[in-house]
Amino acid sequence: MKTVLLIPVQRFQRTRGRFRWGETARLVSPFAEDQVPLRQLASTLRRDAACRVGLGRHDPQSADVVLRRDNRIRHHDGYRIIVRPNCVEIASRTSSGAYYAVQTLRELLCVHGRSIPCCRINDYPDFERRGVYLDCSRGKVPTVETLKLLVEYLASCKINELQLYIENVFTFASHPKIGRGFSPFTPDDLLQVQDHCKRHHVRLVPSLTSFGHFEKILGLPKFSHLGEMPGFRGLPGGTTLYPGDPASIRLVADMYADFLPLFDSVDFNACGDEPWELGRGRSRRRAGRVGVGRVYLDFILKLHRLCARHGKRMNLWADIVLNHPDLIPQLPKDMVMLNWCYDAGGKLVGRTGELSETGLPVVVCPGTSSWRSHGTRLTNAITNVAEFAAEGRRCGAEGLLNTDWGDGGHRNPIGVSLHGFAHGAAHAWNGREVDDRKFTDTFSRHVLGESKAAAAVRVIGATQAVAEATVYDTVGESLKGRNFMRGMSPLTPVGMWPTYRGESLLRASEKGCHRIIDELTGAEELLKTISGGDAVSRLIREDLRLAAGLDAIACRKILSARSVSDGRTVAAATWRKLARDTGRAATRFESNWLKRNRISRLKDNLKLFERSAAELERMG
Repeated sequence: MKTVLLIPVQRFQRTRGRFRWGETARLVSPFAEDQVPLRQLASTLRRDAACRVGLGRHDPQSADVVLRRDNRIRHHDGYRIIVRPNCVEIASRTSSGAYYAVQTLRELLCVHGRSIPCCRINDYPDFERRGVYLDCSRGKVPTVETLKLLVEYLASCKINELQLYIENVFTFASHPKIGRGFSPFTPDDLLQVQDHCKRHHVRLVPSLTSFGHFEKILGLPKFSHLGEMPGFRGLPGGTTLYPGDPASIRLVADMYADFLPLFDSVDFNACGDEPWELGRGRSRRRAGRVGVGRVYLDFILKLHRLCARHGKRMNLWADIVLNHPDLIPQLPKDMVMLNWCYDAGGKLVGRTGELSETGLPVVVCPGTSSWRSHGTRLTNAITNVAEFAAEGRRCGAEGLLNTDWGDGGHRNPIGVSLHGFAHGAAHAWNGREVDDRKFTDTFSRHVLGESKAAAAVRVIGATQAVAEATVYDTVGESLKGRNFMRGMSPLTPVGMWPTYRGESLLRASEKGCHRIIDELTGAEELLKTISGGDAVSRLIREDLRLAAGLDAIACRKILSARSVSDGRTVAAATWRKLARDTGRAATRFESNWLKRNRISRLKDNLKLFERSAAELERMG
């Protein structure tokens, strides 16, 4: 079936006739756990079919929709839907299967309205683990309410796993100074999110940095002596723990003891990626004797023992292991390898088999390509997900984890990433039936309620390619070569990617910037014409409009900088208008941030806007 569903089903057989919803509808399941998806279905019926809806636990003979259990359905998350002219019957082995069946029925309603075609659907996922990985440590910490809304959206796309990337944004009881100034999660916050996840059949899998990416913790005076190379990148303790000091593993053990008992999930992502300084600082002598790979492995095995102590199955980013393939046979066979690669055509995608062939469980990890971008790199993201999903199926991977990062201060708004989350979900459920060329149209029709919005999604997802530069960086770049990050803490996530040297301003395509400014302006105007929809639809539209506005201002700044570089005169009025518009963009950005996130490192991003606007004003 060439389906028009956002999340395509495995087997669809059209039968004769149609089922038409009447003025009232009765939904029945004897199982209490089915009431959550039935309430979702009731809401969709009221909106799309103008029905009055009643929910029941008994008397299925008079019902319009009946949910049953059937142990003959083999897959845990699988289900069967039979749409007859007089009723809809849903059968599943488990409550999760029933939940996903209802999501498909809601999609049919979205497409067909009051009259849906009679059909028989037998459906099940390609991957057991279908996840999303959300960066909460690069300056932006979502509110609990934002995470609950995200969970419901992801679950409607048949995602069953959420990981929140945490470096220091947790209130560790044993070391309370670790998260100060970063709006950290409390244990109660995470328990609330976990409870909401359970209601929607999503596992909240803990993820905590444990080796590299430790700079915010090593930046505290109490811990800076534990760094592999203090002073690396101008950071007090560098970014990587020194594995040779017993105090390093004791610190991680304390963090695990505070953090891991909160989570029901057996899986735990201990990260372990990008220990950049390893073997170059305090461990250099030992690395010279036994090799950097051995130094890495010895510390990872200590982390593995800690995980076992807490009853967790260790998940580990696979980048260092693949750099040292001789380590692969030495890894414990219960360790899950998370193979990540974010480039279309990336070589690491094809190396998934090296991990799976040794018997290690593997999860393939593409990305939304939203980081260091206001509006994603859409074409790259779509291709990256499709390639990784196909390789994962070929290698028998147990899951697909779609990642969303926030490098450089995390100005990328979450709503822009929801297209990528849905696309990853579709490939995780039934990737063979996903039409990547038409997916954005389907997403716009289903989620935004307007097919015409697809044009705006594509334009906002093409800024970087058309402008031929990392337009995101332009906010933090000075026309005069000044450092807009002066005076900020060296630990701010904004400062991890120094962008004040002006490369983006002078590398970009003038022709591309002129073109994309016009297209972004048109996209923002188009999005203003779309109204209504649910909370997710409104969030996406608001965030897309913000992204379009930020990118347009960045491209205008690039054009002015190029004019100055080429010896052309820029009118004073042009500079002043650009300064005013930059100030207005900062106000919009601040308002958007605070709607969905804690205050965290907002001030650092606002400082970039403020200093950029002041410089532009002086240019006039």
